[in-house]
Amino acid sequence: MRWFVRGDLDGFFGLALDNLVQLLLIDALCRFVIGMSDELLYGSVLPGAAASLLLGNLYYAWQAHDLARRTGRTDVCALPYGINTVSLFGHVFLIMLPAKLIAASAGHPDPARVAWQAGLVACLGSGVIELVFAGVAEKVRKATPRAALLSTLSGIALGFISLGFLFRTYAHPVVGLTTLGIVLLVYFGRVRFRGGLPGGLVAVAIGTALCWITGIAPGPVAPAYTGIHLPVPVLGDLIAGLTGGQVLPYLSVILPMGLFNVVGSLQNIESAEAAGDSYPTAPSLTVNGLGSVVAALFGSCFPTTIYIGHPAWKAMGARAGYSILNGVFATGICVTGTLAYISWAVPVDAGMAIVLWIGVVITAQAFQATPRAHAPAVVLGILPGVGAWGALLVKNTLRVAGYGSPDGPALSAEILPKFAAGDTWIHGAFALEQGFIFSATVLAAMTVGIIERQFRTAAVWALIGAGLAGVGLMHGYTFTPGDTAMKLGPATEWAAGYAIVALILFVAPWVTEEGEGH
Repeated sequence: MRWFVRGDLDGFFGLALDNLVQLLLIDALCRFVIGMSDELLYGSVLPGAAASLLLGNLYYAWQAHDLARRTGRTDVCALPYGINTVSLFGHVFLIMLPAKLIAASAGHPDPARVAWQAGLVACLGSGVIELVFAGVAEKVRKATPRAALLSTLSGIALGFISLGFLFRTYAHPVVGLTTLGIVLLVYFGRVRFRGGLPGGLVAVAIGTALCWITGIAPGPVAPAYTGIHLPVPVLGDLIAGLTGGQVLPYLSVILPMGLFNVVGSLQNIESAEAAGDSYPTAPSLTVNGLGSVVAALFGSCFPTTIYIGHPAWKAMGARAGYSILNGVFATGICVTGTLAYISWAVPVDAGMAIVLWIGVVITAQAFQATPRAHAPAVVLGILPGVGAWGALLVKNTLRVAGYGSPDGPALSAEILPKFAAGDTWIHGAFALEQGFIFSATVLAAMTVGIIERQFRTAAVWALIGAGLAGVGLMHGYTFTPGDTAMKLGPATEWAAGYAIVALILFVAPWVTEEGEGH
């Protein structure tokens, strides 16, 4: 099999556009949500992302070429690889933003740097988890109901991706609705534009033009950092994050998201095998984990993943070369600072319909790929993620009202009865926000067990919930001047609640009988 064929160009445009959207999101979120300086973003974060993207893309291209050589085939397609969309949002909103707000409320002179260090720790943790669990990922997947795995991802996708970008779509409706219509037409209508133009490229091109016409573009540019910035190790900041209390408070996010990266990559390897390309699991997952570790070591906060979509790229005729081209392209725009000019010319609004579509697909898959009877479990698994996003909105609203500002009141338990008086039980929302990925998995898996009348299995999941709350990985929280943060130590009330549910489920076979459930 040749290293480059005509179909690699088609595959490259699709995969590179996907990666470009992720990089534009990193650029926008790091600057405007985290408040990173141009020096930090363009001098460390993006070069670190380039190192991780180049490593993985080159390996998976070699892996595909080696498989073709060993089997004598010419139709082998490399595994697609890039930055994990769900982890990107999770790290920004669940780890980096809280770390920044806590640092700011404590009077730290550079809260954005603290947020970056927390992101580095999270990225390193994700990579280490992928490496550790590479050999047992299949067992983890089989032990957890599919409804629990997919619905937990869906909660993040629906809240932190879909709803956020839906708000932005209707804030800029000319750009947002136009590009959304194109994306829905191509991806849900299963059509393509004449001449073979990728639908995503058409949406971004038209969206960019509309951004300029309506005045959304041009965005800010950072010309001072558009020279060559090669990846440089950031061990000092990584050590500062590891020793600065950035591990335990965010372990309830780092651990489950690392496991989801493992399982998601495993499912995509299985998808490739179903399309005719059988890759060994352990080395594929190991390199994926190494990509995240390299990212953290060189300054990026964002883990990498084996992407969904291998069958689609293979159907386009992509082989090994599209992966090489993608790695070179991503590296080029990251280390040269070219992304600054791209983000100046192409606002996130031009590509947000693609990200919104990704969130919708992830949410829909939770229902489509699970047994119909498990739909209630999927809904329960989605709710904690949406609730956590709602809690974030409430806290942002309070900050706009002055809470946590130098001249305003501190965020404290005094707000709880005020919300309760309006029948908004924000105490429950703040509790649900802490470790919501764990609670989503437990609720969905427990519900699957109940639906299947496997009450003891359901009880075990309730006990897992009690254990997680008992060690402080779920629900316990404390107030800081401008935020809520995980409270280390047992969340006793919630642990007791889960334990009582486990007891009820254990005795259910003796105190119930089959019926209509009235």
